[in-house]
Amino acid sequence: MLTLADVFEAVGGARSETTERIAISQVVIDSRVARAGVLFVALQGEARDGHAFIAEAFQRGAIAAIAEARAREQGLGPSVHWVETTGVAGLQPSPSLARPIIFIAPASLGALQKLAAFWRKKFPQCKTIGVTGSIGKSSTKELIAAVLRQRFRVFKSEGNLNSETGLPLSILQMNESYERAVLEMGMYARGEIRTLCEIATPAIGVVTNVGPSHLERLGTIENIAQAKAELVEALPADGVAILNGDDARVRAMGAQTRARVFCYGLDAKCDLWADEIESLGLEGISFALHRGAEHLHVRVPLLGRHSVHTALAAASVGIVEGLAWDEILPGLQDPRAQLRLIAAPGENGTTILDDTYNASPASSLAALNLIAELAGRKIAVLGDMFELGALEEQGHKLVGGRAARIAQILIAVGARARMIAQGAREAGLPTEKIFLADSNAQAVQQLRAVMQAGDLILVKGSRGMKMEEIVSAIAVPGERDGWRTH
Repeated sequence: MLTLADVFEAVGGARSETTERIAISQVVIDSRVARAGVLFVALQGEARDGHAFIAEAFQRGAIAAIAEARAREQGLGPSVHWVETTGVAGLQPSPSLARPIIFIAPASLGALQKLAAFWRKKFPQCKTIGVTGSIGKSSTKELIAAVLRQRFRVFKSEGNLNSETGLPLSILQMNESYERAVLEMGMYARGEIRTLCEIATPAIGVVTNVGPSHLERLGTIENIAQAKAELVEALPADGVAILNGDDARVRAMGAQTRARVFCYGLDAKCDLWADEIESLGLEGISFALHRGAEHLHVRVPLLGRHSVHTALAAASVGIVEGLAWDEILPGLQDPRAQLRLIAAPGENGTTILDDTYNASPASSLAALNLIAELAGRKIAVLGDMFELGALEEQGHKLVGGRAARIAQILIAVGARARMIAQGAREAGLPTEKIFLADSNAQAVQQLRAVMQAGDLILVKGSRGMKMEEIVSAIAVPGERDGWRTH
């Protein structure tokens, strides 16, 4: 367990018997979840500065905080013990722990990352598998963990803790019992994945695809590819880069790594490939797996044909980690690994396809293609897709055009989603079948006015749209959570 002595050592100070005995129960960046024994890290957010909430964190039980020099402006004065972490050789812990400690660092985020890197090095026996890509990172992470759990004790990052802030917080939850760590790595700018790799030290890197997610920030698809390639560039010579061989930009990353390259895909030239793919609707997918002379027929509870790449990536990790097929296949069939596009019972005998985790043009098209394979009238509730940059109009209209060919009713939620509606109209969906909603509440009202027994309702939008509110409103009370775990 992380202790106050670890914090002192990580920021360049000395351990002491006193601080060795004081456990850090959790590292948090939100003062509202602070409790007894936590370390609070004050970060500058987009809307709020964590330094304004240090006192609240201490009131809730935090025993220490990491902050920047402006923390001295918060009026805490002698009520805390101030520890400068710069320019002090052999930093000594407080002689008295009666007061909470504030470590003053040049940058709070940098100090958090430094602490996480220090903590990661405590567990050399644990091999890290890093996962990145424009879409499918979380689903791939979950399925890889399910496969590796068949042999190893596995740690995985929870939710979307994949950023320069989230990944360090995730690593700080590790302990000596884990043998493998599966960590999702996201980014908003060049250099961020490189930083995450310096902290997590991955031995295996999985790249799922390159698409226009974050195009608004990075400008071009090529820049996104270069940012994702930082994962394979960071791998050691005895590591393995597991690449989607069906994505030309990902396949090209094989030339950018010292590690051994293992490709998966639908191309027979890949090290692991699949064909005979069949959607079984809400029962999952089946396909044939091929590796050299080995041929297996597989059925997994993942929804949509596009999920075969998720299964291939997870199986590839199992192969390079030395697992046998009788270990890999049960992992692929673990229903707990289904993260996205969950079926749930809705009001009036409807079925909700909840894909509210996030959205991009590619993932939205995949979700629409799935419902095309299912029986019943289709209602597509589609929200804004963020950070598409120059492809914003094209991406939304593309999704609208596909929705027109698959759904009988479209509800477009948000300002950007009006372009989805426009694309649907241009593709021939009658105007009276298209509804515009400015809010999730309005979308729920429109849904209740049109939905009928037997309808399939796809709900999908970018994370910031919070479209899970729509699902919660129309899901049958008490049943939705159960469906999520089956």
